[in-house]
Amino acid sequence: MVIRRRVVISGLVQGVAFRWYTRSKARELGLLGWVRNLANGRVEATFEGEEQNVYKMIEWCRRGPSHSRVEDLKIYEESPTGEFSDFEIRHTGGTLW
Repeated sequence: MVIRRRVVISGLVQGVAFRWYTRSKARELGLLGWVRNLANGRVEATFEGEEQNVYKMIEWCRRGPSHSRVEDLKIYEESPTGEFSDFEIRHTGGTLW
């Protein structure tokens, strides 16, 4: 079953290649969507794909790449849209909260 989840990750997650590693892992898992830095120092991502792979990706995000330090991860359930054709890195977005 295809699902979609948006996550917001806090901690030492910018300046440590978090987005690049996230894109690589998401593509490895066959996921579609995007990842971006937020102006408030967090990272936001949307993952769409097979349920088990989305949850594997979220678990990976809880740890992050080796130079990161994840302090918090919030998950938001969204309905899949099928709008994505790849997993991409987007430009920095506005502040959430």
